[in-house]
Amino acid sequence: MPSMTTVTFDLWQTLLLDNRELGRARAQVRLEGAQNALKQFGEEYDLEHIREAYRSCYRHCHAVRDQNLDVSFQEQVEVFIGNISPGLVDRLPEEVGQEIMAAYSDSFFVHPPLPHVDAFNVLSQAKAAGLRIGLISNTGMTPGVAFRKFLDQHNLLDFFDTLTFSDEVKLAKPGKEIFLLTLRELGSEPTESVHVGDHVKNDVVGANQVGMRSVWIEGFYEKPEDAGPEANADASVSQLGMVMAAIQDIHRR
Repeated sequence: MPSMTTVTFDLWQTLLLDNRELGRARAQVRLEGAQNALKQFGEEYDLEHIREAYRSCYRHCHAVRDQNLDVSFQEQVEVFIGNISPGLVDRLPEEVGQEIMAAYSDSFFVHPPLPHVDAFNVLSQAKAAGLRIGLISNTGMTPGVAFRKFLDQHNLLDFFDTLTFSDEVKLAKPGKEIFLLTLRELGSEPTESVHVGDHVKNDVVGANQVGMRSVWIEGFYEKPEDAGPEANADASVSQLGMVMAAIQDIHRR
């Protein structure tokens, strides 16, 4: 087996820990931010109407990601605004659209997730081991630019040799291309690389299908009963702090 030179990490529920309550709180900030910005422009909408536009936007973006693609952050917000009222995107002054985008993005910092308590140590260990380090994340409703700022605030950004966010490259896990793109940026081959994540389909299957090794962090998602062999990780761990030992074990096999 080739020497391990590279490790890539998932973000949500791997290096950052989130929950539904925080997600709902961020959504509320986005809805109220849009409502207030539109009201100042003279367009008044009931909050429940804006919520349904937001849900429709979520469904639209989810359908795109099901094709292993993604939309840019600006496109996502424009879909949201367009769902509030047809043609609203074109009617809005640029500054109102920017205000809605800011509320949409900055909600992440109003109700932030927590960096995993072991994130700094695990990344430090990977760096000390001489591994190239990448991040591969489906961004959801938060743009990559916000994640970079957050990682920098928590002294995690400088560990990474490259970061791939789905909204920036318009590719999504578990598609092969987002993994291969990241490995090209790192100058690494799949056979010398391992991916770490919590999601069986997005992380384990995604990595395995391009020839990477995989470490599954259990506890967030169950493995489907009908999952095929590509859903079998090379190692499974119960917590992030066990990842480097698992990588070393994979390397010795």
